[in-house]
Amino acid sequence: MLSLALGLIAALAWGVHDFCVRYIAQHGGILPLLATVLVAGTIILTPISLTLGDWSAMSQAGFGYSILGGIVYLLGCIGLYNAFAIGPVRLVAPIIGAYPILSITWAGISGQTVPWDQWLAVGAVIAGVAIVGFLSQSDEGETSATSAIGWALLGGAGFASAFAIGHIATQAGDELPVIFISRLAATVGVLILLLSRNGPKLPSRSAWPFLAAMAFLDTTAHSIVIGSGNLNRPEFAAVAASMFGMITVVLAWMFLKERMSPIQWCGVALAFGAIGYLAF
Repeated sequence: MLSLALGLIAALAWGVHDFCVRYIAQHGGILPLLATVLVAGTIILTPISLTLGDWSAMSQAGFGYSILGGIVYLLGCIGLYNAFAIGPVRLVAPIIGAYPILSITWAGISGQTVPWDQWLAVGAVIAGVAIVGFLSQSDEGETSATSAIGWALLGGAGFASAFAIGHIATQAGDELPVIFISRLAATVGVLILLLSRNGPKLPSRSAWPFLAAMAFLDTTAHSIVIGSGNLNRPEFAAVAASMFGMITVVLAWMFLKERMSPIQWCGVALAFGAIGYLAF
């Protein structure tokens, strides 16, 4: 199924993105980092959306849902960045990665038929992500667990809502304008928050290469998930994308030599097996 394949690409992009967040979030304020990523991503999207997007297909509802989706996506990003900054990855990644429960629930409320076996498969994806995340090693302290859980819940709820709203927007307009308006709304929102505090503050130059890569990866993943709104079962793209947390841990095993236990590899197999089942 195309939506699942695209969701896996988004998961890989967000997994690498969050791999960078683990490092960057410890070396600067959350809002300046997030603002830089969103501004850079909007700049990347501008020429593409203006030249290739079908703006005549955008309805008033499409514009409205796109703006709302961008604002909600910003809330999800704030939750994610703060959660990764103060809490261990093994705690926050499974919580944020559980957002497909809300995505599938919304699909059911919207009239999509969700058979029981698909619910089980979605649960297996979330369980696989949780196994890998909870058993991952971390050098971070546990003192801010309550705050980290709160931010992670905001992140997960924000992403689930943003993706659902974005899929509605794509059905009322063209994908590229919807993605651009959503990113622009999120960018304007984070800049307002940044300026309402102590004024703009640029991240250190050492963080710029990471932020540039993060902007490209986040924009790509967000565009993929929202752009799947006109595909069959678009919520499955969100389900597959939720594996970003597990991919982050696997990347840490590959490049930082963090240990992966046999049980964690079972979690990886469970999640990918469930994705394969949904594909058929």
